[in-house]
Amino acid sequence: MTVRAQVSFAAPSGSPVGRERIRLLEAVAREGSISAAARATGITYKAAWDAIDAMNNLFGQPLVAGQTGGKRGGGAALTPEGLRLVETFHRLEGELARAFHALEPELTGTGLSAANLMWGFFMRTSARNALRGTVTAVTDGAVNAEVALRVSDQTTLTAVITRDSVRDLGLFPGREATALIKAPFVILAPADEARRTSVRNRVEGTVCRREDGAVNAEVTLDIGGGKTLTAIITKHSADDLGFAVGQPACALIDASHIILAVD
Repeated sequence: MTVRAQVSFAAPSGSPVGRERIRLLEAVAREGSISAAARATGITYKAAWDAIDAMNNLFGQPLVAGQTGGKRGGGAALTPEGLRLVETFHRLEGELARAFHALEPELTGTGLSAANLMWGFFMRTSARNALRGTVTAVTDGAVNAEVALRVSDQTTLTAVITRDSVRDLGLFPGREATALIKAPFVILAPADEARRTSVRNRVEGTVCRREDGAVNAEVTLDIGGGKTLTAIITKHSADDLGFAVGQPACALIDASHIILAVD
């Protein structure tokens, strides 16, 4: 038996808003239309509109707005209030998970393990680079999706993940997420020699720190916007390519080597 704690919003005059309706809002933001969101969440177009109307009534303001024009002739998007609702819901889920974890001693003998049930909310990672940003685009493919994450005014990273992961993480334009990149996956090249490459992500910066070991060197680039990116390469390569503090360099990162995480 699987047991989990759930978050929902409710009022005396309306039906509660829980995870399924939040997923509908996320699908609207991701798909750009009510009909596509209904298909993505496995409900009818009418059921989607009924759910949106119920949420609008519950919160007293529109959470979804129609859009005109565009390549599909119009569609729908979340209003700022809708986006805040989605973010608040996930923040509350995280806080509930933490509270549930604190109560774990009380669960002794019940067969429940808060640590096992909620491990995702307490995840730690060995990835050297964790760059927080905002999703700017999600492009669907047959199996995978391409997600663009703006981590600074100068830098947008592209990650390729499965379509199921896009849905499970609730990714859509405007949603905050964190890109996790292991340092050995970051390839460094002199800035003037990395203009033409098939690697999806090309990030220019300036070497701000270098720490040498017996075999490898850890090179950190200042990529602007208060963000840094660290690579681990051989010491011989760092010397040969002239990666010294103050020198320009370019980081190359394959889109499939970027892991996305959300709160």
